[in-house]
Amino acid sequence: MKVLVLGAGKIGSMIGTLLSETEDFAVTIGDRDEALLSRAERAGLRVTRVDVEDPSSLRAAMAGQHAVLSACPFTLTPAIATAAVAAGAHYLDLTEDVAATRKVKLLAETADTALIPQCGLAPGFISIVGHDLARRFDELHNLHLRVGALPQYPTNALKYNLTWSTDGLINEYCNPCEAIIDGRQHEVMPLEGDERFALDGVDYEAFNTSGGLGSLCETLAGKVRNLDYKTVRYPGHRDIVRLLIRDLRLGERRHLLKDVLETAVPLTLQDVVLVLATATGMQEGELRQETFATKIYSKPIAGRSWSAIQVTTAAGICAVLDLLREGSIPQAGFIRQEQVPLDAFLNNRFGRHYRG
Repeated sequence: MKVLVLGAGKIGSMIGTLLSETEDFAVTIGDRDEALLSRAERAGLRVTRVDVEDPSSLRAAMAGQHAVLSACPFTLTPAIATAAVAAGAHYLDLTEDVAATRKVKLLAETADTALIPQCGLAPGFISIVGHDLARRFDELHNLHLRVGALPQYPTNALKYNLTWSTDGLINEYCNPCEAIIDGRQHEVMPLEGDERFALDGVDYEAFNTSGGLGSLCETLAGKVRNLDYKTVRYPGHRDIVRLLIRDLRLGERRHLLKDVLETAVPLTLQDVVLVLATATGMQEGELRQETFATKIYSKPIAGRSWSAIQVTTAAGICAVLDLLREGSIPQAGFIRQEQVPLDAFLNNRFGRHYRG
């Protein structure tokens, strides 16, 4: 299968590396940043210069491709998805942006190929887990989904290091969040709903962030009493972020907030991804609870060190692409993450990275 990966940054290069380790994919990495392309080429990946904001450049790069995977900022999603449909290629992305996903869904109504947005960690894998738990109950009362990408060795006041897209992070902290409360769908505020819990002897906090549920609210409407998604951090992080975004009003000047974060908060490859999903409801006439929990750590792959968030995000989209190639999921139209069977995902050669 010929695959074009757009975006040669932290996640795009990981996707290219995972797919290139197999014989089933002929992968090309596309970007307009020459430095990123050079780095990918030195790592043994096939590269091509593509300006995503230039329609002719985008069309030329997609010619003859069976699938297009976007690891670009969510603002570019509509243009890339539109070009992929026109080129007759399957389309997959990692976006957490709700508005961008709605545009992809509209495109899918007339597409002859599969359009599968939100293929990362959250949204993405967490929806697969959540739907798998939900289907085990005769009557589903509560489904609580918690995900965090955290430094293994927190040292600063935020107890946080940058591990992925700063734009995506700010988007999650600033945009409205979806939830189902008492059987009705609601928008709730980001950075609210603070809670504390412990796992394996470590204390965490969790709070509302945008986009993590993907299309799960729509899928489970009328089937669950309460559904929510929260991001996991070490205690104290949320209060500092609220100071920046709300009190100092940097949420209204996102470019400045991005500059502050990227100037002051260092990157790290030594991180851990935490996934915790809990469902309660009726099974065989009894009130029961079922939980899925895992931690995934950074690891070496193909002779390089990769962060846990790189591995899990890339493994998510690669596993879905692989299942698409095998015919294990629908081949056309809008495909939701929750249509992917959890067992098939975890048994996949890419999905196995989620086993911890």
